[in-house]
Amino acid sequence: MEHDSTLYVGLDVHKDSITVAYALGSGEVEVLGKIGTTKADIDRLCKRLQSKASHICFVYEAGPCGYGLYRQLLQKGFDCMVCAPSLIPRKPGERVKTDRRDAVKLARLLRAGDLSAVYVPTVDDEAFRDLARAWVSAKDDLKRARQRLKAFLLSHGVRYAGRADWGPSHRRWLSSYAFDSAWQQLAFEEHRRTIDDRLAQCERLEAALREAVVSWRFYPVVLALPTMRGVQFTTAVGVLAELGDLSRFVHPRQLMAWLGVTPCEHSSGGKRRLGSITKNGNSYARKLLIEAAWSYQHPARVSPEIQRRHEGIPKPIVDRAWDAQVRLCRRYRKLVARGKQKNIAVVAVARELAAFIWDISRLAMSLAVPCEPITA
Repeated sequence: MEHDSTLYVGLDVHKDSITVAYALGSGEVEVLGKIGTTKADIDRLCKRLQSKASHICFVYEAGPCGYGLYRQLLQKGFDCMVCAPSLIPRKPGERVKTDRRDAVKLARLLRAGDLSAVYVPTVDDEAFRDLARAWVSAKDDLKRARQRLKAFLLSHGVRYAGRADWGPSHRRWLSSYAFDSAWQQLAFEEHRRTIDDRLAQCERLEAALREAVVSWRFYPVVLALPTMRGVQFTTAVGVLAELGDLSRFVHPRQLMAWLGVTPCEHSSGGKRRLGSITKNGNSYARKLLIEAAWSYQHPARVSPEIQRRHEGIPKPIVDRAWDAQVRLCRRYRKLVARGKQKNIAVVAVARELAAFIWDISRLAMSLAVPCEPITA
């Protein structure tokens, strides 16, 4: 046995089973078979593989089973990679897909170094992200519940004379309206009750999120990012919960590429062709970034709200936020003046906004922004 060689192990992970394949050095890839997913099954697998080589590297695809297996293998002292499924090389003519083939492919590609690893958050970061995602899901449910009520009223020819923005006057009108039919009235009340339940859920989750963010390790960044125009508490928390540790990006261009706001390219010879943005990475973080970029279509100014968010923040961060606003507003005006569509100009601004977010995050962690609770 070549104990000085590296054993490359590919795992095709499912809810109830794991298919294992391994390759020792430059030899052929062998299939070990299927095992269970319990801790005892993983322990037996590790003990069996340790007899084949002194250094073992595992890999499996990111999926619905999470990062529990990754952390379990790291705790045992093994190297493990969670690879991005969308970046796994695939042959165009390959039409057969099985668990056995997937495990063999992962082991072979790991040995060749052709896999791209995904970022695995810490346990605390993942827990905070779960809370933030629950909040986002509740807001989406509230939006859909409101749309269903509007569609219900429209189908019966009921229209609100004012602006249906769910403000106090709109809610008063909804509470006073009544249908002639008892059945329709019951359906109407159920729609209203669903909205009230979703609204209460959003308020509970937001309160829990504001309380939890104070003890989060990136709380200084959550305080610093709202100094920028268009970046409020919801945007800062949503972006940071999805991005995690921004220090893993050595250069802001890496963050831009991760967010998928860089243009795709197809160049050959002396020709260079740039297309639309790649839309890789996290779609929700990209959505928040582009929504924030829309605020830079107006002239640069410090509103009373932004001035309030500057209180207690170190001056270098405030100055950097003002530099970002001046540059991005000017960038938008120049692009529109050159004939670019507004949507294209906003995406270009969002790309540069990601660089400023990276820079201000770095400043906030180095300057240790005072951790004062965020008020609603």
